Amino acid sequence: MARITFNGAAQEVTGSMHILEVDGKTIVLDCGLFQGKRSETEAKNKSFPIDAKSVDYVILSHAHMDHTGRLPLLVKQGFTGPIFATPATRDLSALMLADSAHIQEEDANFLNKKRARTGEPPVAPLYSAKDAAECIQQYHSVPYKRPFRLFPALEGYYTDAGHMLGSTWITLNITEPGKRPIKLVFSGDLGRFDSTLLRDPTIMADADYLICESTYGGRPSPAKEDLIGGLEKVVNETIQRGGKLIIPAFAVGRTQSVVYELAVLMHAGRVPKIPVFIDSPLAINATEIFRMHPDCLDRDVVQFAIEVGSILDAANVQTAESVEASKAINNVPAPCVIVSASGMCESGRILHHLKNNVENPKNTVLIVGYQAVNTLGRRMEEHQSKVRIFGEMLNLRAQVSTLEGFSGHAHQDEILRIVSPVAKNCRQTFLVHGELDQMQILAPVMQKAGFRDVKMPAPGDSFELT
Repeated sequence: MARITFNGAAQEVTGSMHILEVDGKTIVLDCGLFQGKRSETEAKNKSFPIDAKSVDYVILSHAHMDHTGRLPLLVKQGFTGPIFATPATRDLSALMLADSAHIQEEDANFLNKKRARTGEPPVAPLYSAKDAAECIQQYHSVPYKRPFRLFPALEGYYTDAGHMLGSTWITLNITEPGKRPIKLVFSGDLGRFDSTLLRDPTIMADADYLICESTYGGRPSPAKEDLIGGLEKVVNETIQRGGKLIIPAFAVGRTQSVVYELAVLMHAGRVPKIPVFIDSPLAINATEIFRMHPDCLDRDVVQFAIEVGSILDAANVQTAESVEASKAINNVPAPCVIVSASGMCESGRILHHLKNNVENPKNTVLIVGYQAVNTLGRRMEEHQSKVRIFGEMLNLRAQVSTLEGFSGHAHQDEILRIVSPVAKNCRQTFLVHGELDQMQILAPVMQKAGFRDVKMPAPGDSFELT
């Protein structure tokens, strides 16, 4: 009998991983990194709830690290099967997993220098660049709406989820011998309607079982006009103070969206044309992949690029690929905009820019995405008076603003708009990828919309699909 077991992103947002058992086969849906406080995530990232050699297939919803970031470790520990993904997800993963491996190795080197001074044994990185490269060789690219059969009892297909380039919600048709057919839908991360760069998410049609994300399940969606007006206000106010605008942004998706909206505002004359620095080699390379997949982009974005030029060239954008170029940004006089990774301020070059700018009240830190509990981004979003960066406690005197509209996640009303058509026939719904307070708000709303049995599984919870 088919069974689903929830491991990662169960009553939390990161570490997405769900284990499906069908007809003697084991299928892993996503294989993401846990993010947050190092002491809490390190152990979870190093181990899997099952033997990697026992996994037959992996099916990915999209390329974000909290959905793919442990794949090289799964391969390193013995997984040899195919990894199914859309073409854009495969292309982005090649970049993002290599970048993740580099971070793992750099972190290990940094820790080992400290451990050597105290006589402690060295630690190994979670995985290496070699592991990441070998992992990519197991990817199988499948376009949207093209069925792919894993084995006789299981067939799947991808549908555009509108969350990031190449993102999907996944339909799995289970036809075990002697049992009634089952349609299982896994939402992955659902995107927003009228988002900055991507096409709208596709509305679902039918499901017997639904695994549904709930990141912003307790919040209504902000209007598009509020987003653009809010960005305009933050930019102009920072310029008037003579400050710098620091934007921590995920290198893939969020950076491109922010730069595009800045380009539109500058082109329309709503904000002055000031320097915009993209300080993330990954973001720069990822933008080339966006250009390779115009089929995933909104028509307005494609038209704007035709009329004005590349979204990277249209807004006085300068890119910093080298460490030297990144350091040189510190000497650039205000006003300017600095967009840098990582989005939750846990690693990467953004930490250097924050360290150099958070104590100046003329500056602004603009939060444009979800900040997980115990991350530096969350602490700044909460306006804590002091923040620790590179081991040093700094006074948070810079202005901190938040614009939720840049998030790639559907909010409550948008989730319902996407999934409501399946309520009639849906036997059970499993809420995942959300903090418990968001799930507890969304669950009764879904029940009111016609979903009969809405569950909030904890890690390790397992359910038969009948």
